[in-house]
Amino acid sequence: MKGIAEIHDFVQSLLTRIGDDGPLANQDSLLVSGRLQSIDAVEIVVFLEENFAIDFAEIGFDREQIDSINAIYALTQGAGNRN
Repeated sequence: MKGIAEIHDFVQSLLTRIGDDGPLANQDSLLVSGRLQSIDAVEIVVFLEENFAIDFAEIGFDREQIDSINAIYALTQGAGNRN
């Protein structure tokens, strides 16, 4: 079962790749704070589509949906409840 640890690891890898080795709490802002950029948001969306079968074409996109690990996890939990 995929979960918050997998999401945390993915986000941490994005931050590490750009040289951000600071602490990362699940509630920390990723995009609004500027830690990640729009290209990183695209990578998060692709990650969610491929690993959690979230269809952003169907549900729409708002960057607040992916602004923290907690928000991303909540999105993955809600995705299975649609239809």
